[in-house]
Amino acid sequence: MTAIRKIMVAALATAAALPATPAMAQATRTWVSGVGDDANPCSRTAPCKTFAGAISKTASGGEINCLDPGGYGTLVIIKSITIDCTGTFGSTLSSSSNGFTINAAGINVVLRGLSINGAPPTAITGLNGIRFLQGASLTVEDVTIQNFNSTGAGNGWGMTIIPTTAAELYVQNVTIVQNGHATGGGGINIAPPTTGSLRGRLRDVRVINNQSIGMRIDTTGNTGPGTAVTVRNSEFVGSNGGGILVNTPAGTASGNLMLVNSEVANNGGTGISAVGPTGFTRVGGTTITGNLVGIAFSGGATLLSFGDNMLAGNPIGFGAPNNGTFSGADILKD
Repeated sequence: MTAIRKIMVAALATAAALPATPAMAQATRTWVSGVGDDANPCSRTAPCKTFAGAISKTASGGEINCLDPGGYGTLVIIKSITIDCTGTFGSTLSSSSNGFTINAAGINVVLRGLSINGAPPTAITGLNGIRFLQGASLTVEDVTIQNFNSTGAGNGWGMTIIPTTAAELYVQNVTIVQNGHATGGGGINIAPPTTGSLRGRLRDVRVINNQSIGMRIDTTGNTGPGTAVTVRNSEFVGSNGGGILVNTPAGTASGNLMLVNSEVANNGGTGISAVGPTGFTRVGGTTITGNLVGIAFSGGATLLSFGDNMLAGNPIGFGAPNNGTFSGADILKD
């Protein structure tokens, strides 16, 4: 055997001993395009067509970006991921399913710069815009969610946040419009079941013209650590069934809402309603006007004012005022 042949044999033996390399390694950043193809590697120069095609080629904790305007489909998310279409138009058109479903333990998901549309006027509309079943955290920024009107239990919400374990929610600069149906659904549903819990922060959120309720916090059937949500600089306007409901039946986990510097107006039901003994709703610097009823509490609920709200004109032009009263006052502190 010649010297050259010995070298070649040795090189082949070494290569054979090396571990196998996956045919297509997952990338930390992938791309989708309206003219892409899910058979591509989802690189910038060979983008995929849909979010579903891209996520399988994106590493956990990675990011999917949009190269150009397009409709990129619905998605079930079971690993940490960021989907960001900032700077262009990224849309999810959902005619018979949820727009985005988040459902895996311990994952962190960011949805940014998206339009999520339930696709009317077809007879079958999307179930829910965002459905959060399980995960460590969900962040939603610069997103519009609209036209999720599907009937049936649990359907027809712009966002339904129902984690079965402890979770965190961050929502900023989001518009939620024209969701829900005559018998249920609406803008935002926060209702962890069984032993789930949630810590939420919403800022600059516009919940407008939804069919049933603007936002509902509900602890029915929950015995977990409790739910606490802070809302700032937001609007709950024009929902047929009312602006905000905090429902905390006896024997369930606590449900707490802090509403600051916001507007609750022109809703067909009660502007802010608190029901049940395990909830604490605190309101400051907020305008409550034009609702069928301004505020109401029952069943041992606590609905407190910081003393700087504008509660008047409920309703406007429909006879005697029905503004309601707070259950008590809280003390403003530095």
